[in-house]
Amino acid sequence: MKRKTVYFTAPHQVELREESLPALGADEVLVETICSAISAGTEMLIYQGRFPRDTSSALSASLETDSVISTLRGGFEYPLAYGYACVGVVRETGAQVSRSWIDKKVFAFQPHTSHFITTPELLIPLPQSLSPETACFLPNMETSVNLVQDGAPILGERVAVLGQGIVGLLTACLLKEFPLESLVTSDCYERRRKASRDIGVNESFDPDNKNFSSTKSEIKDTRLMKQKESTAYTQNKFDLTFELTGSPSALDEALELTAYSGRIVIGSWYGNKRAPIDLGGVFHRSRIKLISSQVSTIAPELSGRWDKARRFEVAWKALERIKPEKWITHRLSVDDAGEAYELLDKNPQDTIQVLFDYSR
Repeated sequence: MKRKTVYFTAPHQVELREESLPALGADEVLVETICSAISAGTEMLIYQGRFPRDTSSALSASLETDSVISTLRGGFEYPLAYGYACVGVVRETGAQVSRSWIDKKVFAFQPHTSHFITTPELLIPLPQSLSPETACFLPNMETSVNLVQDGAPILGERVAVLGQGIVGLLTACLLKEFPLESLVTSDCYERRRKASRDIGVNESFDPDNKNFSSTKSEIKDTRLMKQKESTAYTQNKFDLTFELTGSPSALDEALELTAYSGRIVIGSWYGNKRAPIDLGGVFHRSRIKLISSQVSTIAPELSGRWDKARRFEVAWKALERIKPEKWITHRLSVDDAGEAYELLDKNPQDTIQVLFDYSR
């Protein structure tokens, strides 16, 4: 049996390769893919060749594509099959696997491929209430749950989310459920700012607008952030800021926007992108906490009570409430993989979520 798999082969180059599937093992199942979602963050770093590739650096040489997900083990080097948001249906089972798996819809952290063989313990059955398209958002929702847990919003806080791609939008949706004083977002693309406003945030700003550098005065004028007896450090600034743009220069922006003793949760992976960060100014005296947040692990302070299964359950329920399929802007055949990545690379302003539909 043959399958089609997307491979990144060089910067700005992808290939759809036809491969033979290995024989089905006794403890394995065969899954036929229904749809898979492209990660506009990590996958674009791979497509653009911005992942660490300098083998003279011990860090670059040892960095795995994912240290937890077994299907993504290995280093960042071409050719590379990548992706982690795959939904399919079980078509065959090995001799030692219960036939009850047949025809079950399942989620898997798998690269973009039309068929794959795996073991049942690496599959997550879909709740009956969710469509395959909605289930493709599970990894990004789990990431957003993790971000909010790491940020730990407090009643009445003023919160900013920089970046309104899928992770930013999902994070803003979760934060909207908290009793905050204000929730403000930013993104350089109008389509995403509109999606953010549709969630019900107080305002969504364009970071490229000259006025955004003086957002503090804008917020004051629009009364989005009310503060009566404040110090010079906290006046019109945010208690909690999420940096989710994927642009390292946005961290400087986050530092400027965050109040004395505030927190910045950094969810972006910058790959090999670099930008100067001004740590010699107000930051030195601001007591701002920089929090590195990554979904592969549970925060140590939560690990005594939380595990991945519990966090997945929270993520599934959040998907039911938020229904993020409304943000799918493009559904393409996997045969059009090159077109999909070129679209995200050259015209990201037209996209929010791009999905491969394997029935096309």
